[in-house]
Amino acid sequence: MVDISQKVKQIVEEYIEPGYYFAINRGRQYGKTTTLYQLEKYLQDQYMIISISFEGADDLFDSRENFVRGFAQLVTKELENESLDANVIEQWNHYEEDELTFQNLGDKISRLCTDSDKEIILLIDEVDKSSSNQIFLSFLSLLRDKYLDREKGKENFFHNVILTGVYDIKNLKLKIRPDAEHRYNSPWNIAESFDVDMSFSPKEIATMLEEYEADYKYGMDIDKLSNEIYAYTSGYPYLVSQICKLLDESVWKNKDFGDRASVWCPEGVRAAVKYMLMSRSTLFDDINKNLDLYPDLNEMLYHILLGGKSYPFSLADNTIQIGTMFGYLKEEDYKVAITNRIFETYLYDLFYLNETKNSRLADAAAVERNQFISGHYLDMDKVLERFQAHYTSYYGEKDWEFLEEDGRFLFLTFLKPIINGTGHYYVEARTRDQRRTDIIVDYHGKQYIIELKIWHGEEYQAKGRKQLCDYLDSYEQNKGWLVSFCFNKAKEKKTGIKKINEAGKIITEVVI
Repeated sequence: MVDISQKVKQIVEEYIEPGYYFAINRGRQYGKTTTLYQLEKYLQDQYMIISISFEGADDLFDSRENFVRGFAQLVTKELENESLDANVIEQWNHYEEDELTFQNLGDKISRLCTDSDKEIILLIDEVDKSSSNQIFLSFLSLLRDKYLDREKGKENFFHNVILTGVYDIKNLKLKIRPDAEHRYNSPWNIAESFDVDMSFSPKEIATMLEEYEADYKYGMDIDKLSNEIYAYTSGYPYLVSQICKLLDESVWKNKDFGDRASVWCPEGVRAAVKYMLMSRSTLFDDINKNLDLYPDLNEMLYHILLGGKSYPFSLADNTIQIGTMFGYLKEEDYKVAITNRIFETYLYDLFYLNETKNSRLADAAAVERNQFISGHYLDMDKVLERFQAHYTSYYGEKDWEFLEEDGRFLFLTFLKPIINGTGHYYVEARTRDQRRTDIIVDYHGKQYIIELKIWHGEEYQAKGRKQLCDYLDSYEQNKGWLVSFCFNKAKEKKTGIKKINEAGKIITEVVI
């Protein structure tokens, strides 16, 4: 398990000790519940912790009376684990039916906080399912009003309230009061913004691997391995844990490895990513669901990945805000970027599946697949030779503006059926734009790097070769492929395939 003790200490120093109310809003399976658990362990000696969850508690929100009664019962279970005076617990449990109101609930909480020897922290997990419920919003309004009274010194109340979920409750633009003046007033507007980075850094991943290595002594290169895991996950907690779980339990059984020790390497990480992308998971199911719920987000992701479109990053944009909230988008060099390489590849596969169900290129690649495979090797020269032939046959007379946007899409349409089930690919985000794209294919542990460009003359082509050579150096590869789409109607450049020795690298150059 990754050591998150430093993150817990940061939360304590920056949020708990000052007495802030806040919400931990992060994407699905981002370690929110784990963080709460570790936070509770850290604080339990100094504070009284009341930790509850709204998961499966739908009946709480049938009426205000049900909520007040149900909330009191949830708190009672927590109080029974504390060394409280019996009279305090008895007083908390006592209420008349006509006292099941939010006002009385607030008064009971104030009395409990006054009678307790320790300051009380309320933790509520899984608030998403209730976040748009009017009763829940009224409960948040109670917390807000009591917090303001506490700040004015009028009465005791919870030292901290911490909510966790995916949706950002603080920014709910729902009507919680009947008068128009407060139509967009958030019931959680007293909360501090939670800015702690909950992703795992390469150093934190390395700490976990060091602990594992100390137990099993596999001889892993921890620095290289942790950086490879981070390269694919960008530290997304579930993805990091899942890769390590697959390496430990499944990937080592692959005939490319053979034992548990040999799988803890960059090639093993790539194999684990392939396993993950080919399997069902609640995280990927959530992506599908959310893209259906938010078509504007679906469209933005599509244009970023398939069209190379660039968007300036601003949380004032509702679509960017939603994508960031779900953990799909992030800011990178002031622009919108996909959060990690695994999400990118999953989304590529999803979009291509929807777009290529009746593709002649995909059908041709599937029929010819065997001729591209030799043992464990992929004959990329042959792949590009046949792609050029089919591309010219099917699309040679199409409008050039159409092709300039879709050349990358068409190549991946042809590639996917060839490597499907054995290899996988990803598009390097640093080079993805409307003029240049680098695609890295992993097949049986061997990497193939292909750069796609638009033909703009020989001088620009020479620059492309140099860029590819630099990129091959960063991946410790000696061979690469440069594919240029020529839309010059005068056909000043003869299309074809040739091999070039450039700076000690062998480059197969294909002009289509």
